[in-house]
Amino acid sequence: MKDTAERKRIHARADNKGWKKWGPYLAERQWGTVREDYSYWGDSWGFISHELSRSYSYRWGEDGLGGISDNKGHICLAFAFWNHEDPIIKERLYGVTGPEGNHGEDVKELYYYLDSTPTHSYMKMLYKYPQAAFPYAKLAEENRKRNRLQPEYEIADTGIFSDNRYFDIFIEYAKADENDILIKITAHNRYTKEAPLTLLPTLWFRNTWSWGYEQFNYKPILNGIANRQIEVNHRLLGKYKLFLEGADELLFCENETNSERIFGKPNANPYAKDGINNYIITGKKQYVNPNQIGSKAAGHYKKVVPAGESVCIRLRFSNQTHQSNAFGDFDEIFKLRQQEADEFYDDLQQNVTDPELRTIQRQAFAGMLWNKQFFYYNVNEWLKGDPKMPFEFKGRAYPRNLTWKHMYTANILSMPDKWEYPWFAAWDLAFHTVTLSRLDPYFAKRQLAVILREYYMHPNGQLPAYEWNFSDVNPPVHAWATWKVYEIDRELNGIGDVAFLERIFHKLLLNFTWWVNRKDAEGNNIFAGGFLGLDNIGVFDRSAELPTGGHLEQADGTGWMAMYTLNMLRIACEISLVRPVYQDMASKFFEHFLHITAAMKSLGDQKISLWDEEDQFYYDVLHTPDGKSKLLKVRSMVGLIPLFAVEILDEELLSKLPDFKRRVEWVLNNRPDLASLISRWHEPGKGESHLLALLRGHRMKMLLKRMFDETEFLSDYGIRALSKYHHEHPYEFFVNGEVLRVKYTPAESDSSIFGGNSNWRGPIWFPLNFLIIDSLLKFYNYYGDDYEIEYPTNSGNVMTVREAAVSVAERLISIFRRDQKGNIPVYTSNKLFQDDPHFKDLYLFYEYFNGDTGNGLGAAHQTGWTGLVADLIEHTSVHKIKFGDVPASVETGLE
Repeated sequence: MKDTAERKRIHARADNKGWKKWGPYLAERQWGTVREDYSYWGDSWGFISHELSRSYSYRWGEDGLGGISDNKGHICLAFAFWNHEDPIIKERLYGVTGPEGNHGEDVKELYYYLDSTPTHSYMKMLYKYPQAAFPYAKLAEENRKRNRLQPEYEIADTGIFSDNRYFDIFIEYAKADENDILIKITAHNRYTKEAPLTLLPTLWFRNTWSWGYEQFNYKPILNGIANRQIEVNHRLLGKYKLFLEGADELLFCENETNSERIFGKPNANPYAKDGINNYIITGKKQYVNPNQIGSKAAGHYKKVVPAGESVCIRLRFSNQTHQSNAFGDFDEIFKLRQQEADEFYDDLQQNVTDPELRTIQRQAFAGMLWNKQFFYYNVNEWLKGDPKMPFEFKGRAYPRNLTWKHMYTANILSMPDKWEYPWFAAWDLAFHTVTLSRLDPYFAKRQLAVILREYYMHPNGQLPAYEWNFSDVNPPVHAWATWKVYEIDRELNGIGDVAFLERIFHKLLLNFTWWVNRKDAEGNNIFAGGFLGLDNIGVFDRSAELPTGGHLEQADGTGWMAMYTLNMLRIACEISLVRPVYQDMASKFFEHFLHITAAMKSLGDQKISLWDEEDQFYYDVLHTPDGKSKLLKVRSMVGLIPLFAVEILDEELLSKLPDFKRRVEWVLNNRPDLASLISRWHEPGKGESHLLALLRGHRMKMLLKRMFDETEFLSDYGIRALSKYHHEHPYEFFVNGEVLRVKYTPAESDSSIFGGNSNWRGPIWFPLNFLIIDSLLKFYNYYGDDYEIEYPTNSGNVMTVREAAVSVAERLISIFRRDQKGNIPVYTSNKLFQDDPHFKDLYLFYEYFNGDTGNGLGAAHQTGWTGLVADLIEHTSVHKIKFGDVPASVETGLE
């Protein structure tokens, strides 16, 4: 990598300070989250609604439109707009809640993250704001009326953008220095007539002083100076100024709850949180402080934007005085930071020559970087309630996360997105780090480390899943991600950060032990785990008590654990190259993998193997209280996950680890029952390597045959989560006089099992497709060109495993590419997004995709793990995929 200006800034500090101190760390939705819910019955969606959010002061975070904050969320800056038609100003994004949506929660706005550098030295996003009244009621009413079999009703479906009567509002940031930020807002009128637009750059403090804690009694102050400056005084962060070029006036109120509106109680301060909104809408100055002082303030810009033209306002937020002219070097700095961003991505994208792919990849990277968020949650305080509250807190009937009182988070975290998922999810985060490591390996490594810290990880070793229920179980992909990030970091920097591996390894040992002790019900190395991130893929909710009683042994749970074991083995081997004592740990995980492999093969004479010889596929096994066992024959991603348990150890590596090699050979020589389970250990593969895998030759061929069958798993756009076989042949399970059915559904869920907005019964998901590709490439690295398969199944085409992996990657990428007819599959259902000149080059990275058409589904806005498309583009552009193929000869050392 070139030592560009941005790369130097990344290397300057590994933490979230310095050039990363300020960034896009505001949520897009703080209302309707678990953290802000203090209702007795746990009504997270209803306690603070979108309607109440403008008047209620949040306890645990802040939200805003296109905003930034410091790395602890004390000082926040974002934007509000008013089109002179809406009943409220547009301060935050709107969407339907879980109960309102026919497929769960869903943001109903159009916004796009277009660019960002890792240090946020330059950032750009676009918000599309209608000029007609925003259709709040229509969106809620129509979605509420629709059932699960109908599509979601989106804002584009209202027709509000169809005649171009809207503003394209671009929000851009360029840092002059670590604490000196230039801001530019450019609003384009896409309509044929002029239109009024009010712009309100807003600055405020997160409310830390209203909750009755003595150490936080301090209240910071904002002061207005001559209608052109807002002075910031904060005890922890010091003094700043927001310079506002050409503002018509400055408006001040307090970031404190409007108790009169919400609780019917007198306000302690007459200028409550919604004061600026009330003044703009009514024109009455009684709502804002005439003394120009408060904890929330905005510059007021009243504009009329000519037809087809634009207006621009400039701001500067700085801890420097700029006495002479705060905007004298504004354009020069902006131009320089844009050039540096281009230089950074030109270097990063040097293998990607296709202009369309470069645009897709850069916007995917931008989405990953914009979706950082300050996540604050002290579970113990939240459970008890605060000493001082704006209402009588009556406790909680069913306290969430009651066993997680140790958890106290106050960190910048990578979110799946900041509206639908403004909270971290453990396994999502692991996938994020793979993409983030190409941008900023230091940030990626910190993300993997933070969730393992003692104030996140449970004392028993469990990782927190997500804030709705930290005790749910996500797939154990953390070790896999750790190794991938290590490889990518080593590739970029030429040296392996073994200290990072060692730090993570110790914490993962605790988590691995938790899995072994808690999720192996009978101690036979066959694992459960509950829904394991796959929501409604099964016959019933695997996280709930089974309707039959008894317990499940899961093909995916056991496959994940076999993968986890091999990941830990590989990490232990790498650490052993510089710390030989870790060879003992490598031996431990080698033997553990053998025992899981033995268990997967057979559970004994009285039990059923997870591998079904009749179908040549892996299934879950249900054990009922009467001692009977039954295969649940659902052909789903559950049965493909054993493919992920694969690792290659080459002779060069083994020769450097004599103690580990000696132990391996002893086991293989003295335990022939276990040695027979290892796929061709004694037959060196490509490059004198040895293969460890759950799948042996025949089982692998049979699994690939089904996976690459276009009438089953293989779609034009990747691997489906459920076989299309179940479209005509639904799986049925009879219990207590009821028929439980699993049927292939390519798009939104028609089942309410484990939530209604997710669907693993047919669509395409990037994370597991990525793991499939990664695993196939490891198999290729062992077998080489000699091992050929038919791809697609029954097509007559014969190719190597590597070529099949590349094809799957290209199918996934094609979701975002224009096809031969000029259509983009991700926008199959929306002609506006396909053809309109102001939409067609903008990409939304959805949560998952229609298994038949590639149409985007679920969370629409830069959903984190779909950012993996950036990695796929990198590798397929040069047909040099490296997911599992970083040369062992790369130097290893300590940071």
